[in-house]
Amino acid sequence: MSLPPLATLRAFEVAARHQSFKNAASELGVTPTAISHQVRLLEETLAVQLFDRKPRQVVLTDVGQALYPVLRDGFASFAKAIDQVRNRPASRSVTVSVIPSFAAKWLLPRLPRFQAEYPDIHLRLHTSPEAVDLAGGVADAAIRYGVGPYPGLVASPLFREHFVPLCSPSLGLEKPEGLRKTTLLHFDWLRPDDATPTWQRWGQVAGFSECLPAAGISFSDDSHAIQAAIAGQGVVLASPEMVRAEIDAGLLVMPFGPEIKGHSYHYVHTGRGDNRREVEAFGDWIKREVASSGPLAGSSRD
Repeated sequence: MSLPPLATLRAFEVAARHQSFKNAASELGVTPTAISHQVRLLEETLAVQLFDRKPRQVVLTDVGQALYPVLRDGFASFAKAIDQVRNRPASRSVTVSVIPSFAAKWLLPRLPRFQAEYPDIHLRLHTSPEAVDLAGGVADAAIRYGVGPYPGLVASPLFREHFVPLCSPSLGLEKPEGLRKTTLLHFDWLRPDDATPTWQRWGQVAGFSECLPAAGISFSDDSHAIQAAIAGQGVVLASPEMVRAEIDAGLLVMPFGPEIKGHSYHYVHTGRGDNRREVEAFGDWIKREVASSGPLAGSSRD
């Protein structure tokens, strides 16, 4: 369905509202002749007469009276919609880079609380095992795991990970000596160092190296090692903070200690950017989440 030219409809609406071509011309910034021409073009297009033209005024015909309120309301709706678009606040967003295991096990279960507190912030998670260059624009902020320091970045400590033996209660494991007959579940760390939570390091700290079997199962994804432990396939060294839900549900238990310390998580950003308020809002929120999540056995805030 084709419509008459918008300019003709606008000229008619303003002229009908003022009952005057002269006043309509003043509002639209054109000449009365231009208004008359546009109205005449609309009448020719519709094949109807919209005004009775008198010496000093124009009066709407019955057809004009029927058309005017429809156009008046239509143009008012246009103006309202355009004003809303023009005055709409800029989209607030923040992209946070995080390692996949932290995202899956710690962050994702808590995100509904962030969305409830900051419904106007669009959060995008960039998951990668590698640290991204924040200055390059891939992400606005990141949650990094390591010793630091982080030169050129604003870094806020979140918590330090501790690792303990965890297994399914179905194994009935109670003492370290039971490890001799139990499968050890390993995770292949990308860049192991002195703080990497390996079974060898745990055995040295615990003084139970002689109890550890030489064979086991290794995983490239720590979530798979945890799932294997839940299934009763062996014992895994894991952070209680990352498997809080599984511990609370009774799917995993810590049969014995000791714990060994890992590295710390930090929230880092450049301290610059147009969305600095959003970056700091997410940082404030995650620090409150850490503070409100009481430490489990084998976890710490130091």
